[in-house]
Amino acid sequence: MAYILIVDDDEIIAELASDVLIAAGHACGWVTSGPDALQLLSRRRPDLLLLDHDMPGMSGTQVMRDIRGDQKLYDLPIIMFTAMTGARDEEQARYNGAQDYIRKPFDAMFLKLKVRQVLATAAEGPKHRDLRDYMAALNSGPRRTVTTQQRRYC
Repeated sequence: MAYILIVDDDEIIAELASDVLIAAGHACGWVTSGPDALQLLSRRRPDLLLLDHDMPGMSGTQVMRDIRGDQKLYDLPIIMFTAMTGARDEEQARYNGAQDYIRKPFDAMFLKLKVRQVLATAAEGPKHRDLRDYMAALNSGPRRTVTTQQRRYC
């Protein structure tokens, strides 16, 4: 069971998404603004963030940028949740750090599928993070030059 935080200024959508994910066996919380989300994230890290793109005051894109700049949250899986339908919008969301993108109105089965996929991918994250840290440690050591002799075969 994963804890999923939903951030959407439309309370009806937030409650509906929460009901769908709770029925799928997840624990959910929701807030209606970017600042509320960042405040909650400073106290409790969810397993996944379902983030509305277009909110008054602080957009989902700005929330995502703040998260990606935070040392404790930079690798938090995020699904952008939006009524915007353009392919360019999806591309921009992914460029800014979203793992996936769901258009509203959403299909309950599609929401559950996307959440399951992103959570499965995120579960692999620690393995990749450990490898990245190991490679960084290797690269920070003394430099060695290895020379090889090229051979040509006809």
